[in-house]
Amino acid sequence: MKLPRRNFLHLAASAAALPAGSRLVWAQTYPSRPVRIIVPTAPAGAGDIVARLMGQWLSERLGQQFIIDNRPGAGSNIATEAVVRAPADGYALLLAGTPNAVNVTLYDKLNFNFIRDIAPVAGIISLPFVMVVNPTVPAKTVPEFIGYAKANAGKINYASVGIGSAGHVSSELFKMMTGTKMTHVPYRGAGPAFTDLLGGQVQVMFATTVSSIENIKTGRLRALAVTTATRSDALPDVPTVGEFVPGYETSGW
Repeated sequence: MKLPRRNFLHLAASAAALPAGSRLVWAQTYPSRPVRIIVPTAPAGAGDIVARLMGQWLSERLGQQFIIDNRPGAGSNIATEAVVRAPADGYALLLAGTPNAVNVTLYDKLNFNFIRDIAPVAGIISLPFVMVVNPTVPAKTVPEFIGYAKANAGKINYASVGIGSAGHVSSELFKMMTGTKMTHVPYRGAGPAFTDLLGGQVQVMFATTVSSIENIKTGRLRALAVTTATRSDALPDVPTVGEFVPGYETSGW
């Protein structure tokens, strides 16, 4: 069944964190050696932060080291293929996310079948995106940003952590629903994306609250709106995009 483009973007961008991991062959002694958690993004992003917190918690309770192995690139396909090719013994785990759902539609041929080759272990986290801009952007609200973007059509660059990422899909959905024109600049992770956003090379980003909240609180970035249906407890004074663009709703990891 072919979904209309707008419906597909709604579904893809609102996908919660997908539970994933290699097929586990459990034994009473598991784990008997270090375990790798393969993260499909560069350090400093939401996925990396979550993986490190989770790895520390598991290490303390299971008595073995859980090593974070960042494998960014190709919209999470590099990391996913690394886990698929690893022995199916539970010592290579994948932190999966929205891109794993999106990639089936973006890539004509993949070297794996995500549903067949990856067995779910646990759901971890679902969190909102926040629309953040460099403070040099004059807009302080979503309507002001829409007006600014239309007046500067094609001159505004938006960052994402990669093609097919939830931030990429969220941004394209925003463009489509508001009639704005912005240029996509994909990065290999949140760290390099934030470097350029803070430096003004890109002007806007749909970022996770986990990776952006400190820059928002210190005033280095301006939060215009969160992308979920209700306001975030972490940013209670920040409105939702849907308050200005009816029907808009997405979520991140």
